[in-house]
Amino acid sequence: MADTGRTTHHDIIGREQYPMIGRDRDQYQMSGRGSDYSKSRQIAKAATAVTAGGSLLVLSSLTLVGTVIALTVATPLLVIFSPILVPALITVALLITGFLSSGGFGIAAITVFSWIYKYATGEHPQGSDRLDSARMKLGSKAQDLKDRAQYYGQQHTGGEHDRDRTRVGQHTT
Repeated sequence: MADTGRTTHHDIIGREQYPMIGRDRDQYQMSGRGSDYSKSRQIAKAATAVTAGGSLLVLSSLTLVGTVIALTVATPLLVIFSPILVPALITVALLITGFLSSGGFGIAAITVFSWIYKYATGEHPQGSDRLDSARMKLGSKAQDLKDRAQYYGQQHTGGEHDRDRTRVGQHTT
């Protein structure tokens, strides 16, 4: 692969800060230690792809169905109660709006599926570096929060035992 001269976040931040990104992740998986990591990651990617793409496809089909139903209901009423040109213009406007929005949602769904497929296969589409960075930051913050909760939980339970011992000592003296 030719060097494009493009600076990535790995060049700026350094690989040691994010050990599971890119080639490091692949080496980790090849060593056999990352089989559970890669399976859960694949399941998460598949669930995300199905959720995002499926939602957009459902929204696209609902828009198309809604447009057809609206035209079916509105067209006879407009023809009966208006001159011929006004309902024709409204009908054409509704058709164009419905089909364009339906097509837009369909294209958005295909784009999301394509991006997630490229990301899942390791091609690193545009924005994947920011996604990986955000995932690492979120994981780091979650680990910090878990460590703090454990520390304060242990401190809290230890503090009650010390207080009880002090009371016992005060009553006996």
